[in-house]
Amino acid sequence: MQSFQAVLALSGILLHLALRAGGAQRTIADAPLWLVLAAAGAPALWGIARRLLGGDFGADLLAAISIVAAAVLGQPLAGAILVLMLSGGAALERYASRNASRVLEALARRMPQVAHRRLGLGVEDVGVERIAVGDVLRVLPHELCPVDGVVLEGRGAMDESYLTGEPFELAKTPGSCVLSGAVNGSSALTIRAVRPAAQSRYARIMAVMEDVERRRPRLRRLGDRLAAWYVPLSLGLAAAAWVWTGQPLRFLSVLVVATPCPLLIAIPVAVVGTISLAASRGIIVKSPAALELIAECRTLIVDKTGTLTVGKPSLTDILPVGGTKPEEALSLAASLERYSRHPLAAALIAAADAAGLEPLEAVRVCERPGEGLSGEIAGRRLLLSGRGTAEGLPGPGSGLECLLSIDGAPAAIFRFHDVPRPESRPFLDHLPGGHGIEKIILLSGDRESEVKVLAGRLGIEEAFGGQSPEQKVAVVRREAARSKTLFVGDGVNDAPALAAATVGVAIGPNSDVTAEAAGAVVMNPSLGKLDELIHIGRRMRAIALQSAVGGMALSLVGMAFAAAGGLTPVQGAVFQEIIDLLAVLNAARAAAAPRRLTDY
Repeated sequence: MQSFQAVLALSGILLHLALRAGGAQRTIADAPLWLVLAAAGAPALWGIARRLLGGDFGADLLAAISIVAAAVLGQPLAGAILVLMLSGGAALERYASRNASRVLEALARRMPQVAHRRLGLGVEDVGVERIAVGDVLRVLPHELCPVDGVVLEGRGAMDESYLTGEPFELAKTPGSCVLSGAVNGSSALTIRAVRPAAQSRYARIMAVMEDVERRRPRLRRLGDRLAAWYVPLSLGLAAAAWVWTGQPLRFLSVLVVATPCPLLIAIPVAVVGTISLAASRGIIVKSPAALELIAECRTLIVDKTGTLTVGKPSLTDILPVGGTKPEEALSLAASLERYSRHPLAAALIAAADAAGLEPLEAVRVCERPGEGLSGEIAGRRLLLSGRGTAEGLPGPGSGLECLLSIDGAPAAIFRFHDVPRPESRPFLDHLPGGHGIEKIILLSGDRESEVKVLAGRLGIEEAFGGQSPEQKVAVVRREAARSKTLFVGDGVNDAPALAAATVGVAIGPNSDVTAEAAGAVVMNPSLGKLDELIHIGRRMRAIALQSAVGGMALSLVGMAFAAAGGLTPVQGAVFQEIIDLLAVLNAARAAAAPRRLTDY
């Protein structure tokens, strides 16, 4: 609608000028302008009136008053120019925020819709809403688990990281719990539903998200905050000129000059240019408010898995048993794991390759569900399995573990963690001095022990593990009540917290749900790109303020001339257009990339 109004206003003004140049009578030449005021100005005024009834006294209030005054006082050209400025700015803002959050739709799309319910010797497909507690279901390879349940038959693994923050594929055997929304691995599983779909873990996340959407406060945009003092000042000056001279045209002249087009146009131009710049850097900005507010955030709340860490298991410790050398244990285990699809196999192989260990030839390799991986290398019988209850082993630690046995005797324990990204510590260390961050909180659904270990390695003093989406939202709301808060995460379980924070940033394109909930999405899972986003937002804010405040200062000079009778309404509109041009040209600088966008 705003684009249509802008095109109609521009067309009417050009047609009016052409008729005047052709010698048409004024009543005929003004006809396109009155059409603009009726067809484009009236809908714009109606939209402003509805916002005013809702208590939204924004920067466009002056424009609305000016349009009405222009129509009443018989100045259609000034009114049409105002309609063009008002609708043009609104169209730019609409363009800037066209990818507004649709997180609830994304959640609904990802929620499992169909379940395979066992019926006698066969299986029937039914909607998840028809699943009752106790129903037996088949979860096929690579499907989403439809409800929370317990495994009855089958052995495999599920990826629950989007829901829980655990960075590993978790083994599933009879008796294991499974969560709705988890991604099944390569083996089919039979499960028994323990709660209906409406009460499942995934459904509860969606309920929390709906609650966040209802309770999310409206943020005051930069233009609204500037208008809070500019609008009353302009109205007061215009009214004083009218009262002092007794000429209503003075009132209109002052308002036409005062129309805050640097707010209505220059700020959206800076936003659009910055969104373009961010996109060229692999950062998708979904909410213009995120750009305006990210540099004001003083508290950073950050998820662990996939954000500060690489998001997959890495071999961190080799604990020899019985005199076995670590290099020998790693070489044997990695050589055997090359024949396995176990979730930890890739980590062992990667560690061996990094150590320059050549693979050994393995024979009689066998991997039975629940029994581990066995085989022979150079006549030695090897078994990789869980640590079980074998005696003489080092005490259990954090992370995941597996045991290598040689000829029936324990030889080594391998311990795996989700290790921090190399840039995590430098990034966090530079935030207080570089960006004014006063508080950093690590908030994760992963186990408390894992979260505390990572927090210690990264120098984070406040850390919370085992957090549900509801608990994450509670922490974010508590901190946001104290200061503007930036939340960074990457999983479905982060979506409500992303929406509740002052600014939410999703790292990586792994989940459309997370991306929809966030104000911005860093497509490359890199903290360097997050730093670029903070710099881009701070730079956009500085340019927008230069354009808006500079334009308003020039407008104040013009208002003084208009109040003194030095400008007619049309001349005031032309003067305002010159101010707009200067403000927009300055705002357009936001699209140009500076030499440097990071400082660590």
